[in-house]
Formats: sequence, C-alpha cells, structure tokens
Amino acid sequence: MSSAAFENAPVFADGVMTVPALEAQHLSLSWDGSHVVVADANITVGTGETVCMVGRSGCGKTTILHALAGLTQPMEGRVLLHGKDVTGTPGHVSYMFQKDLLIPSKRVLDNVCLPLTLKGMSKAVAHKQARPLLGRFGLADTEDKWPSELSGGMRQRAAFLRTYLMGNDVMLLDEPFSALDAITRKDLREWFVSASRELGVASLMITHDVDEAVAVASKVYVLGGNPSAGKPSHIVGEVLVQRETGSSDVDFELTSAFLEAKRAVLALLNR
Repeated sequence: MSSAAFENAPVFADGVMTVPALEAQHLSLSWDGSHVVVADANITVGTGETVCMVGRSGCGKTTILHALAGLTQPMEGRVLLHGKDVTGTPGHVSYMFQKDLLIPSKRVLDNVCLPLTLKGMSKAVAHKQARPLLGRFGLADTEDKWPSELSGGMRQRAAFLRTYLMGNDVMLLDEPFSALDAITRKDLREWFVSASRELGVASLMITHDVDEAVAVASKVYVLGGNPSAGKPSHIVGEVLVQRETGSSDVDFELTSAFLEAKRAVLALLNR
C-alpha cells in the first residue's frame, strides 16, 4: 500500500487542531512474514491520554505493541509519533513489560537510572536527574533499598520511573498491574493515570481485565478474531469512556457511566 494513501489524522481539542502523540494507520502484522495476524488496525493516543486495548489471549495485542515500539516491521501501514513516520524504528517510545525486571544486585536508585547510564550518562549525573523524581513516583526514602526490600506495588513504581526515564513521552505497557493484589492494583493504576496526565505522557496499555480498562482509560480499543484459527484479529470497535475529571476509580466504578462503558466493551468482545 502506498504511503500516499495515508493522511495524518488531526485531533481537535477545544477547537485547536493537534496531532496525536501516537498513531497507527492501517497496520497489518504477521508473526512469520506471510500469515496475517492483525489486519488494518487504526489507533490514536493523545498527549496525556491513557488508552487501553483488550482482547482474548492470542489475538495479537502484544504484537501490536511491538509494532508500535518499532520492534517489528508491519506488512502494511505505518506508525506516527507526533506526526513523524517512525515505522519499524525502535527507540522512540518507552516500553514497560508485565514483570518489573528490577536487577536484584542493584539498589533502587541504580535500577531506575539504568536507561540513563546505558546511554552513557555518568552515574553521578544520572542520580542527580532521577533523585528528585523518587517522591513524585511514590518512592521517597527508597533510593538505597534493594528490590527485595520493596513491596510489589513499590517495585512496579520503580519500574514505571525507570520506563519514564527512557526519555520518551509515549509509553507502551503490557499488563503492568496483573501481578499485583487487587487493592494495590487499584491504588497503583489510579496513581499512574494521574501521574501520566501531570507529566504529559501518552500511554497505551493492554490488559485482559475489562474493569481495569474502563477504570483507567478515556478510550478502549477491542480486538476480535482468532489468528491461531486463521482468522486475523482486527479492531472490532472502540468505546469512549466518559468520566468526571478528578473522580477516583472507586467513585467512578459505582456510576452508570462505568457500567455503560463496561457493557459496550463486553458486547464487542462477544461479537
């Protein structure tokens, strides 16, 4: 498909035209270069926006994240970052995996500074840059602790900070809360959405948990299909989530707006 067939899709916010922080246009993806796994996926994420993607296991959610991160080359389509074509080029977005992947032999501050030191920054300068952020990420007084001394939620906060220090304003997250207990999970996801807005980070998160997707996202993309049965996945619909600014997860989950959005997502999943 010719690149001339694509047009940057502007977003209008308060009457002003803006370009999405991250955009996928007509992505078709493959696991082996010949069989289509995901067909014609279109995704947009605005600055400071948290978007979720849900779908059954094996439908290609992580494959889409890999393409957006530039780790795989799509069969068709392209990926835009602030309107610039970055298709198949890694290093433009921050990627957070399901596990925190903290190094046991490094203290917290050294763990979160890894993206900086791997780029050649001296440890002293990296520490100076990261230390003021510890409190904002809920990690005050932990810089000299070992990962084994942290709770699951604290470890995940450290992983978030390390991902943020990769220096990109677009973050891709592969089920970042799935290993946490229910209470810690609720607290951490609410903190994450608030911090993302404050820091101006655009986030695209995949999850199997419909309640979680509706609770954190302003928009939920739903994938359908079964690639293992020869039926490529595609986005069967998107659900816009309407919530009052500043409302907590707990408050929102008791509203009719939450239930309405959840029903819409479930209806799309069950197509």
